[in-house]
Amino acid sequence: MQPEQPLTLDPGRPLRSLLGLLRPYRARLVGISAIFIVKDSPLWLLPVITAAAIDYVVAGGPLSALGVLGIIAAALLLQVYPTHILFTRAYMGIVRRIAVTLRNAVVARLQTVSIGYFGRTSAAVMQSKVVRDVENIELMFGQIGNPLGSAIVVFLGAITMTALSVPQFLPVYALTIPLGVGVWALLRKRSHRRNEDFRIEMEQYSRAVGDMAVLMPITRAHGLEQDSFTRVAERAEGVRSRGLSLDMVNGHFGALSWVLMQLLAIGCLLGAGALSVSETVDITPGEVVLLGTYFTTLTGTVMTVLSFMPVIARGRESIRSIAEVICEPDLEQNEGKRQVPDIEAGFRFEDVTVRYGDEPPALSAVSLTIAPGETIAFVGASGSGKSTMMNVALGFVRPSSGRVLLDGADMSTLDLRSVRRRVSVVPQDSVLFEGSIRDNITYGLDPVPDERVQVAIARANAEEIIDALPQGWDTTVGQRGARLSGGQRQRISIARALIRDPRLLILDEATSALDVESERKVQEALERLMVGRTTLVVAHRLSTIRQADRIVVLDRGRIVEIGSHDELVERAGRYRELWEMQAP
Repeated sequence: MQPEQPLTLDPGRPLRSLLGLLRPYRARLVGISAIFIVKDSPLWLLPVITAAAIDYVVAGGPLSALGVLGIIAAALLLQVYPTHILFTRAYMGIVRRIAVTLRNAVVARLQTVSIGYFGRTSAAVMQSKVVRDVENIELMFGQIGNPLGSAIVVFLGAITMTALSVPQFLPVYALTIPLGVGVWALLRKRSHRRNEDFRIEMEQYSRAVGDMAVLMPITRAHGLEQDSFTRVAERAEGVRSRGLSLDMVNGHFGALSWVLMQLLAIGCLLGAGALSVSETVDITPGEVVLLGTYFTTLTGTVMTVLSFMPVIARGRESIRSIAEVICEPDLEQNEGKRQVPDIEAGFRFEDVTVRYGDEPPALSAVSLTIAPGETIAFVGASGSGKSTMMNVALGFVRPSSGRVLLDGADMSTLDLRSVRRRVSVVPQDSVLFEGSIRDNITYGLDPVPDERVQVAIARANAEEIIDALPQGWDTTVGQRGARLSGGQRQRISIARALIRDPRLLILDEATSALDVESERKVQEALERLMVGRTTLVVAHRLSTIRQADRIVVLDRGRIVEIGSHDELVERAGRYRELWEMQAP
């Protein structure tokens, strides 16, 4: 399935953004409105029938007229069932489509934001935006559609029938709108602020729960269950406090609007009765009931709409939350750039400097040429710039100054998605999704013949893993590959790299977390994988990179040494210091 067209949302104008979601469905909404007018016609026609029936009773007949009114009333009521089903199908179809559009828009945007965004934003917060915030908007549209439509139909019907029968009472009806709007305006800013605080607190709580789940093995290993519980419970208390504060604002709003509307309804009924008794205005008993019924119905629907103002406020805040992702400016721009059908994977770094905010540069004026098919290892202390070099080569991080050439072309001019189809990455902690081993190996590829999968498994030294499992490569590995050991996950990851036949291979400390036996098997598989490919290696265990064509030693973002293992050991420089520290 292809991503839908990108949405245009304005976090500064959430209501306009919400209404904009309905814009593609304008024609359908016109038809739905016609259905709605018919569906809710009893709300404004039945009071007319009731008033006529009372006047016929007071006048003593005729009896046949009451029968006709009964038939008309029955017909009005019976049509509600099919028209309501038709309305629900049409309107909720739009609401559900809007929800899918929003979710797809957020997910599609997450595919285009820079890798740095994922480092700044918790996965739990992203999940909250896709699930909770979209659900809030879906509930808002779903819950207010019918009451809002009823209020409009009743209001227009009541005004029309009152204008025809007792026009003197039209100004009283007009008071309902400014009263309701006035109460909302009085509490709007406070409601907006409380909704924003509650939304942020919920995101913090989601982040805390996500961290708790990730850290559970460490928590159990160190007996820190109570500390973990306390940390999440403190966030839960914050949610309770912010939620109660929001509830109090909504409570003030609901109570105040209800009292004002009921006072207005009583005043309308008593005023109509007083005018009828005093004969100041020619009003029949049926018209008194008509006016009272209309006003009670009208104030009831206005109250219903006003009761959804907190839901609308929550929807406004949710659309602002989603707009934070949709409008995220830190993007990886690929559209319109040159597609690369294949690469030789030769690199040239020209005075590349990378800065993260106001911190010292992660890379400082780095220049380096890498020939196609060459194996280059990067070593250095933590924070020396090794991972940043990898991220720059992959295009995950853009140089603050300088440039990177891939096969002679400036990488800033290339569609990096097409480049990465010829790249494989084997990280320190291989990431597997909850699926079969075969699905993990062939992830993202067109249907792959079993023979090709078998060859990749054999070359990755992973046959013994498959043979030991009851369902072979159809065995489900569990979330993040939890049912496999670290060495097994690494070999499955290597098989995934092999089956893609990459031109560029990135090895990011691929054996550092393994035991000796697992490291030996993984290293054998990596040596097969590296043959004939440009390979960039980050390693802390220097024994694993002795065969690299060149070793680049980094220190505080600068290249301080370059050479083969033997050459660097002979120079008695920084690399030799590192080598002697690791020597047995």
